[in-house]
Amino acid sequence: MASLIEDYALLSNMRTGPLVSRTGSIDWLCAPRFDSPSVFGALLGEPDHGRWLLAPACTVAEGADGEVLDEEDSGAQVAERFYVENTFVLQTVWVTDSGSVRVTDFLPLTSRTDVVRRVEGLTGEVEMYHELRVRFGYGAVVPWVSRFEGEEDPGGGDPAPPMLVAMAGPDALVLRGEPLPESTDDDDERRHRGTFTVSAGQARDFVLTHFPSHRTPPAPVDVNEQLTRTVELWQDWSGLYSPPAVGEDEPVHIVPVRGHAVARRSDVVRRSLLVVRALMHQETGGLVAAPTTSLPDVVGGERNWDHRFAWLRDAAMALEVMLDHDHDREAAQLRNWLLRAVAGDPHDLQNIYGVAGERRGREHQLDLPGYERSRPVREGNGAAGQHQSDAVGHVMVVFEKLRRRGAVEDHLSWPLQQAMLRSVVENYEVTDQGLWEMRGERQYYTHSRVLMWAALQCGVDAVRVHGLPGDAQLWEQLRDALAEEIWTSGYDPEVGSFVQYYGAKTVDASLLQLPQVGFVAYDDERMLGTVRRIEEELRHPSGLIHRYRNVLGPVDPDDPDAYAGVIGVDGFPGQDNPHLGASLWLAAQYARSGRTDSARKLVDSVLSRANDLGLLSTEWSPEQRRMTGNFPQTFTHLALVQALDALDAAQGRRAPAAPHESPAETPAAAGAGTGGSSAVAGGAS
Repeated sequence: MASLIEDYALLSNMRTGPLVSRTGSIDWLCAPRFDSPSVFGALLGEPDHGRWLLAPACTVAEGADGEVLDEEDSGAQVAERFYVENTFVLQTVWVTDSGSVRVTDFLPLTSRTDVVRRVEGLTGEVEMYHELRVRFGYGAVVPWVSRFEGEEDPGGGDPAPPMLVAMAGPDALVLRGEPLPESTDDDDERRHRGTFTVSAGQARDFVLTHFPSHRTPPAPVDVNEQLTRTVELWQDWSGLYSPPAVGEDEPVHIVPVRGHAVARRSDVVRRSLLVVRALMHQETGGLVAAPTTSLPDVVGGERNWDHRFAWLRDAAMALEVMLDHDHDREAAQLRNWLLRAVAGDPHDLQNIYGVAGERRGREHQLDLPGYERSRPVREGNGAAGQHQSDAVGHVMVVFEKLRRRGAVEDHLSWPLQQAMLRSVVENYEVTDQGLWEMRGERQYYTHSRVLMWAALQCGVDAVRVHGLPGDAQLWEQLRDALAEEIWTSGYDPEVGSFVQYYGAKTVDASLLQLPQVGFVAYDDERMLGTVRRIEEELRHPSGLIHRYRNVLGPVDPDDPDAYAGVIGVDGFPGQDNPHLGASLWLAAQYARSGRTDSARKLVDSVLSRANDLGLLSTEWSPEQRRMTGNFPQTFTHLALVQALDALDAAQGRRAPAAPHESPAETPAAAGAGTGGSSAVAGGAS
């Protein structure tokens, strides 16, 4: 069975993102891209769906199945596990009765997919267990494995070190190192395993490389050279970020699953920026929401999604975050990815795309048992075919922010934005599935209507402020009509708050974005009333908040059994767990409306759910006290950076976003409490 989600560590070469467990097993690897079929898929099934295990032999039960023992039963303990500072080079120190070893795992930052595992003896001697089970195609394809030993290296150069080459269809892997695991007759070459002993001062390197099967195996990796280079490249990139120099870099308390750590805000920001960069494709700039598919929002439930896609809203959020934290190159990459992704007929606009901007997303189910039997396991994401009216707004808002920072539109960028605005006009009266991608009945979601308003406002600003061509008069008319409509149908004076969708009495966490795009001030009483409703309706006793209430009616909102079997507004039974990204949006709202202590407490509460490496998933189960959802989650780490930025701004360590006057407001819009702000006034600074 797979480990707890929080027990995994992310490795990355900015092309794919394998997960390695505390047990020493790489249970998830898609090659060569984030969204490729898995090579190791034990994360979503059993060891026979593919894994690469390298750990002290005493941690593995005797017998044919290679069961990994619990740490307390194994005779070995993970004394420490950490990333080399500001990198994704993972080091795990094991202590056994006979000695101790350090295992270093990393992916060189090259155009290849190489997974490097170095075992170093620290004290005494330790017997290590080594097992390789390659399963292409999400565990469905058992490869043909050939062994080369003392023969000419097919990759050229000196006589070959021992090699295993696994091949099936278009894919192949080569494992180099000594000693290589062996096949046995009873395994019928479905698995290679073996043991070796490492003593103090000794080191053994193993390198697994993916390559197209029609080519010869690539040349071996110089492990020393690539380790040094990989550390330097990650640290050089991370060093571009300069924390605010004003005031104290306040400590935040991270209470991981095991142990206790204290870090500064800047440390947390830096690690989250690293996570976002790790999940951004080196060449295309496409940012995946997570490197995993179908890690369940609720263990045993059906909300199991493929997040190995790039969302427009995530890319827009990341663009701004990168720009605000000294990573201009990545901001430019994200801008260019957005332009390429949306290029084409605006009627074909999607809200999610492939890593290179492909119009993908057809969703189907894989024949896998699922993480802790959570099914279905999905490849693809049906949300690609949904109409989500907010998507254009996120893109338009960030492009307006770029213009305000001096960016100049070119022959491609502004015409594409005009095309997106035409899609807003043409879909003005169309209902949608909303930010949370509801699979129930379509509605006029208040958040979606506000983001349409923001898109139109940005179009008006582009013409009136920046002198670009466009039908500003039409956009102004629709903007003002939308503002009046939102205040009439999206705000309920009886309950004193905005509502989830027109005609509803409920709220959802997407409403926390309304001040972020300048529709209403953070401290406007109507926004504060919405926050109170969110606290009353969505807050779990843990302090975290849900995205929405799925089942409406007289039930105890904190009793998970109250929702059993009841189909809710999102089209699925039951209630999902509190959402970490939404909770961080609430923290940012607190900070920007003067509730600094509440913001700090909520941020610390989220950080207390991080694992020992500072990684966060999508959601958290308070009842089971564990992470749920895909991991690590880009949205969560972006929201964390923005919440910490909001705290810094509230405490004078970072300049707040400067308000901008709207060039033209109808009386209805002006009286609506927008605070004279444009669509970019309230974004995270």
